[in-house]
Amino acid sequence: MMRVLWSTTKFYFWLTPSDSVSTILQNQIKFMFKKILIANRGEIALRIIRTCREMGIKTVAVYSTADRDSLHVRFADEAVCIGPPASAQSYLNIQRLLAAVEITNADAIHPGYGFLSENAQFAEICTQYGVKFIGPTPAQIRKMGDKITAKETMIAAGVPVVPGSGGLLKDVVSGKRIAADIGYPVILKATAGGGGKGMRIVLEEQQFENQWNTARAEAKASFGNDGIYIEKYVEEPRHIEFQVAGDRFGTVCHLSERDCSIQRRHQKLVEESPSPFMTPELREEMGNAAVKAAQYINYEGVGTIEFLVDKHRNFYFMEMNTRIQVEHPVTEEVIDYDLIKEQIKIAAGIPISGKNYYPEMWAMECRINAEDPFNDFRPHPGKITSLHTPKGHGVRVDTHVYSGYTVPPYYDSMIAKLICRARTREECITKMERSLDEFIIEGIKTTVPFHQRLMRNENFRKGNFHTGFLNTWDFKKEL
Repeated sequence: MMRVLWSTTKFYFWLTPSDSVSTILQNQIKFMFKKILIANRGEIALRIIRTCREMGIKTVAVYSTADRDSLHVRFADEAVCIGPPASAQSYLNIQRLLAAVEITNADAIHPGYGFLSENAQFAEICTQYGVKFIGPTPAQIRKMGDKITAKETMIAAGVPVVPGSGGLLKDVVSGKRIAADIGYPVILKATAGGGGKGMRIVLEEQQFENQWNTARAEAKASFGNDGIYIEKYVEEPRHIEFQVAGDRFGTVCHLSERDCSIQRRHQKLVEESPSPFMTPELREEMGNAAVKAAQYINYEGVGTIEFLVDKHRNFYFMEMNTRIQVEHPVTEEVIDYDLIKEQIKIAAGIPISGKNYYPEMWAMECRINAEDPFNDFRPHPGKITSLHTPKGHGVRVDTHVYSGYTVPPYYDSMIAKLICRARTREECITKMERSLDEFIIEGIKTTVPFHQRLMRNENFRKGNFHTGFLNTWDFKKEL
């Protein structure tokens, strides 16, 4: 049986779970999307456009007036201006996005990462409107998007979690009591948080009230929600995440790990796969936990289960990202797997194989941001007067910028991702060094010099680092 979703302008046909796998495979071309609107900008929008073109799917780019000269606008089949530079009036404006869907006759929306990619209300509205949201269901986003709900869900699933409050803190007094029970240091976290906002480490009771007030104020300003919970602070942790994929038929697999421990203020700067901290036994255990987590919520789409791993290799669930991630090319390079293509196929009702994947190569990604690393990483928008990107075997650059492009000041400062692949970690770092030396960007300041120094750091090369590594290393003094 086929289920028909009615729209004011067209019919949409989605296969129900009762359809046989063979029927779906026979009809996958027939029922594949004809046109996808990309509700995002820049590098990720261009990345999605490339895969869609290879799949024979038309694309629609949306853009603010600040992004009219971005490459994603140029290479899409159609482009629609949806407003002025402010995100609230363009990329976060659901009404304008749906208007763009209507006038272009798109039958699916890919949200990319950031913006509305983990917004359950947006996913729900898309469903009601009759356009397919390429991602998990609204219920799955809600279950894993709120960190307290996600933690409770993982406890029920039997996945290890960091000891903590088990719910939102009511006040300072109850927070101090819980902190005393689990032991300092602790970390306060915004339940609606992300990107390190609304997070504060508390080393002793005397600091608690001040950090509590600061975390709540930042959470309220960033997310409109000042709910705070508390966890035991894992000292010298690794941030290791597992890529997962699941289809509507209940099949889930993992695509191994990425180590994202090189961070600044909880913002990832470098990611790699496999993790130099990983053992085969730990990979198997963490991979099984990631699959269990996704299976428990009947996850549909690609996503990431993120863990903190302490220096004794004990691991704890931290959060789930129900979207494609910035660092997804690292996984693609080590297992030769197009994750954007897989997202689209899953959304179209095509089943996955269910096979777990393991790294066959070593890959590393450096995020190139329009920031001045020697001035506290201050954003540095402006016109790129000259650009030369590195090339060669095993070198990939994902970017939407070019010589003459003006980096706008309104959005995230990342302008490119440099990804290198090799047989071993040592070879990968050497290739990354060479590629960074070839990466010439003039007219603005970027994080290229920071990455060059990191690649030469002895502890980094040996794999001796954790999420607090940049707090202990003064890269400005390293020649």
